[in-house]
Amino acid sequence: MEHQERSRPRCPWAGKDPLYITYHDEEWGVPVHEDRKLFEMLLLEGAQAGLSWITILRKREHYRKVFAGFDARKIARFRPARIERLLADPGIVRNRKKVEAFVDNSRAYLALCQEWGSLDRFLWSFCGGKPRVHRRRRLADVPATTVLSDALSKELRRRGFRFVGSTICYAFLQAVGVVNDHLVTCFRHRELCS
Repeated sequence: MEHQERSRPRCPWAGKDPLYITYHDEEWGVPVHEDRKLFEMLLLEGAQAGLSWITILRKREHYRKVFAGFDARKIARFRPARIERLLADPGIVRNRKKVEAFVDNSRAYLALCQEWGSLDRFLWSFCGGKPRVHRRRRLADVPATTVLSDALSKELRRRGFRFVGSTICYAFLQAVGVVNDHLVTCFRHRELCS
């Protein structure tokens, strides 16, 4: 049964790694409305900049542990000594700018939520509350950025977020289901449209 399950047609980027396949099949592209999950994914997409997503996926549980379960209030209070300890932790990407961005982005997130009520409300306002469904046939047809990711990036940067360039924002939008970029040949494309 598992062999049959693993042989369904899916997006080629999922490859053969069981962790990646599970992420593709159960998480990527599923519309997310829970704020902590949205916040986690926004931070992790920033941590991924310049690296492969599988690197972050393998470290995700450790990120959850050392970043207080992505509780923005707690992360916003991280002090320099805590950041130094994190930079010595091989369980995360030890890049000072990225780690410091987690703290800055936590503060920016809290300010955004004061204004909007939630990251969910803010994010989904960019697309009228409904996922944008694309009908892409090949990976080469999937852009790195769009007008939507450009607008989100610009607004997040204006609000003090870091590591939120348009490419990172588009990966985030794909991951949390604001856009459905599963290829039309992938079994998940149809499932997420129904």
